[in-house]
Amino acid sequence: MDRQQRFSRVILNGFYAYFAEFENITLAARTRFEQAEWPSMQEISSRRIDVYKETVMETLGVARHIAGEQIENLRFWAETRAIYAKLVQGMTNFEIAETFYNSIFNSHFGHRSIRNDYAFVFSPQGDVPPVDIGRVVRHYGVAEGLSSAFTQLLSDFAFNIPYEHLSRDVDGICRAIEKHLPGRFDLNAPGLELQVLEHHFFRNKASYIVGRLFADGEQMPFVLPMLHNDSSTDPAVLVDAFVFGSDQVSLLFSFTRSYFMVDASIPSQYVLFLQQLMPKKEISEIYSAIGHFRHGKTYFYRTATRHIRSTADQFIVAPGIKGMVMTVFTLPSYEYVFKIIKDRFTPPKEVTHQIVKDKYHLVKRWDRAGRMADTQEFNNLVFDASRFSDELMEELHATCPSQIKINGRALIIKHCYVERRMNPLNLYLQEATDEEVVDVMNDYGNAIKELAAA
Repeated sequence: MDRQQRFSRVILNGFYAYFAEFENITLAARTRFEQAEWPSMQEISSRRIDVYKETVMETLGVARHIAGEQIENLRFWAETRAIYAKLVQGMTNFEIAETFYNSIFNSHFGHRSIRNDYAFVFSPQGDVPPVDIGRVVRHYGVAEGLSSAFTQLLSDFAFNIPYEHLSRDVDGICRAIEKHLPGRFDLNAPGLELQVLEHHFFRNKASYIVGRLFADGEQMPFVLPMLHNDSSTDPAVLVDAFVFGSDQVSLLFSFTRSYFMVDASIPSQYVLFLQQLMPKKEISEIYSAIGHFRHGKTYFYRTATRHIRSTADQFIVAPGIKGMVMTVFTLPSYEYVFKIIKDRFTPPKEVTHQIVKDKYHLVKRWDRAGRMADTQEFNNLVFDASRFSDELMEELHATCPSQIKINGRALIIKHCYVERRMNPLNLYLQEATDEEVVDVMNDYGNAIKELAAA
């Protein structure tokens, strides 16, 4: 077992190297914000995405050297998995370490042969640890009033540049609370306190404090977006707004926005706290929102697998106008769509498969401006062919035959993207009122402007 031990440790060391680089890039975000280095902020955000695959491939090179011919032996991988599971047991980021192991396995086997015996399709430690958010949350009592509590909070979250006008910002927060929250949340409840995650969130030109008003099991989620005044002579920070309510907070963590940079000391506890603030949001999306998009993909795969196993409806062609580049299908009981690049594109489209893939990669790495959906990319996804409708099977054979393979009862899709299912604009317009048509078309124009400015 000596070789398996060394093989496991090499993978774990690779994970440590990745996570350290991920944290170093994240930690630099605060200085970038304080110094208003906006182009650099975008660059390091993209760099943090790229470093994952780079580290996986570097680690795989060393691992192959150690394993030799045994790297093709699935029993060797099963023995390695058992050792690795013990190595990461009890780690505060074990779930991300297991996903890194999966990436090594999949990178070698081309996403084939993945089974829970050889990789962490499901974790022996469970999807996430038990809730223990006290380790990552700061508490501020309001016995002396909201003004005092928010003054202390903002003081604790101070930067190396001053607030432009701290008392003005605190007054603005308190006025917003007094105006909007009575009737929606009991501000006089015994034991009322502020609970906020311990570190700033950064994205583009803003910093955010994320937390909630909490009392007796009731909560009001809130976010404090903060901006740099962009002054080179008197740089300062100001609170831009008081965002409250689960739905509004959820928009900031949307899959249509770039990933946050946050020094999440225990990623799972950040995710669990955020999921309490946004109970409608998938845990996979929250992992992605704080930068751990690869583990977000793992978590999505697990929930998708469980859903498909527990349902009986058939996959169908997605409603709406058929795309010129992608064939799209969905499961009616599931809120996601699967998109396969067509073998031949409908005129007048003149692109290649690689150009399409490059565009998807660009969307993941760049500022989505709240207007473009993040996706998960999969290779060699295996489905039960009997779950596919006749119409869908005909569509797949007609539009993307090179991307599908039938193996007994299994339908293997060689490459696809998965994203949230959204109501196509043409279908929405068919049922919209005149006022809704005007609103959505104006918003469509705004989307184009915002993407152009991103």
